[in-house]
Amino acid sequence: MNTSFPLLFVSHGAPMFAIEPGLAGQRLAELGRELPRPDAIVILSPHWMTRGEVGVTASTAPETIHDFGGFPDALYQLRYPAPGAPALAAHIVGLLQNAGWKSRLDARRGLDHGAWVPLLYLAPEADVPVVQVSMPASLDTHQAWKLGQALKPLRDMNVLIVASGSLTHNLYEFRGATGHGADYVKEFAAWTAQTLQAGNTDFLLDYKQHAPSAERAHPTDEHFLPLLIALGAAGEHYETRVLEGGVSYGVLAMDSYLFSSNNPVGFDSTQPSQGVTDHA
Repeated sequence: MNTSFPLLFVSHGAPMFAIEPGLAGQRLAELGRELPRPDAIVILSPHWMTRGEVGVTASTAPETIHDFGGFPDALYQLRYPAPGAPALAAHIVGLLQNAGWKSRLDARRGLDHGAWVPLLYLAPEADVPVVQVSMPASLDTHQAWKLGQALKPLRDMNVLIVASGSLTHNLYEFRGATGHGADYVKEFAAWTAQTLQAGNTDFLLDYKQHAPSAERAHPTDEHFLPLLIALGAAGEHYETRVLEGGVSYGVLAMDSYLFSSNNPVGFDSTQPSQGVTDHA
């Protein structure tokens, strides 16, 4: 029996997602209730990028980092007091080093909003240990996929890997909260889902050459790279489910993706929760 734990790519949206869950928050909450309980969560976010070495949080109680400005006071009062997992962090450093990545423990670093905001919905009790792994600042699409491959063994340890980014991320076109989703945002989201369904890894790795309006959807790569990290950790044989989250502020597609093996432990991938679409 395959015992690999499912893994996730999540769109973490703008910081206001923490207090305005919308459809995307509802879908993540539903999925959090459906998934088996992991022993730990390992999360990556483009809001922690490092040069030279991949950082791994090693605090026993990582702080909640409010790495944004100009938002309502309510956001700055939020805390996600999950425990850390120093022993797991040390194991992750070993996995990364064995795969050729320079890596180090960071006992001071906490969880940025790209990490703790989606976890508010996925694991609201904050009682599952969380370790955050940084993204190298020099990461390209192929390296992101390889980074995911290096983390894949964690899935056999009952660990939930969450790669947090944004399906589209053009802040130059940021609109008001009531702005309708731009057509190119919807087209890019549809292309990504279809390409994942087809298992066309090469097209995803070279998405700037193949996806519609790729340069407009992602003027820079960093918020798309977590999807490729998730793809690398998914392995060769996986099923994909789309959690449709709508579009936030006109330009942030909020879809997330669940990757699972054919028969992951304790999880029936043939029975999606309400609002989750199969693309297997």
